[in-house]
Amino acid sequence: MKSRLKAGVFGLCIGDALGVPVEFRRREDLKKNPVKQYLEYMSWNQPKGTWSDDSSLTLCLAEELTKGYDLEKIGKSFVKWYLYGHWTAHGKFFDIGGTTRHSIARLVKGESARFSGNIFEEDNGNGSLMRILPLAFYLKDEKDIQTLYQTVKEVSSITHGHFRSVFACFIYINFAIQLIKGKNKKEAYASMQKITLKYAEKQLFSPKETELFDKILKNDISGYKEDEINSSGYVLHSLEASLWCFLNSESYSEAVLKAVNLGEDTDTTGAITGGLAGIYYGYDNIPEEWISELVRKDDIKELCNKLENKLMQ
Repeated sequence: MKSRLKAGVFGLCIGDALGVPVEFRRREDLKKNPVKQYLEYMSWNQPKGTWSDDSSLTLCLAEELTKGYDLEKIGKSFVKWYLYGHWTAHGKFFDIGGTTRHSIARLVKGESARFSGNIFEEDNGNGSLMRILPLAFYLKDEKDIQTLYQTVKEVSSITHGHFRSVFACFIYINFAIQLIKGKNKKEAYASMQKITLKYAEKQLFSPKETELFDKILKNDISGYKEDEINSSGYVLHSLEASLWCFLNSESYSEAVLKAVNLGEDTDTTGAITGGLAGIYYGYDNIPEEWISELVRKDDIKELCNKLENKLMQ
């Protein structure tokens, strides 16, 4: 697990940083001028190697898990990010989704993290999926699928409480756990499908909701054509795009560049894909130049070591 945790977290932050400068760019434009390395300024006017809220909230979650699992403290950590720039690249956040903003505003007012998240159908952006990865390391040995689902649900619901967002996070965490356990892509994907479908059937989840995930759970997402894959900020699009990029690439750099060059929500597709690709291909497969130019790389490394030590106790 040791190197996989560091690889996963760095993989996510670097995928995010590659996508930040071209967020909102159209796929057609990026086809003419694809991202091949860190760019700077552009969409958010940030220096190269700068990551966004995706990485910040992932790092907040990772940091809280170094002290054990406490939902209210995770919520408070998000407030520290929002109000004081905790775990930002340069001391102040520059990007936040509407659902995340509304939910954290409730936390600021003293609402419990158990009830702070938005729960309506229109609240299914990718703001919890982008930050959930550290839970895969925390839950990798959890034998009780109900506990695993409940924990994912709680952490997603700090901001995104609708079933669709929770279920997307559950699928992603299940898949990441299979990769952490050392399975190859195909085995990991098949295991995730089996575990998720069996659990969904047992729980009698709404078929209207679970059917939305058929592309991922009942088919093979990797077999779809690129023009059938969307890369907006909608949670289902983000999950499909990230799995598609990861399954259709042969290295860390190929996976994240494929993700970023899909356009639109480039930083988040890059982050979600990068987390999986980091775990699978390993830290040494991430280009050295991308690691060395990542903002606050030493702080991130220290946090990864801390979390590894905690989880090995």
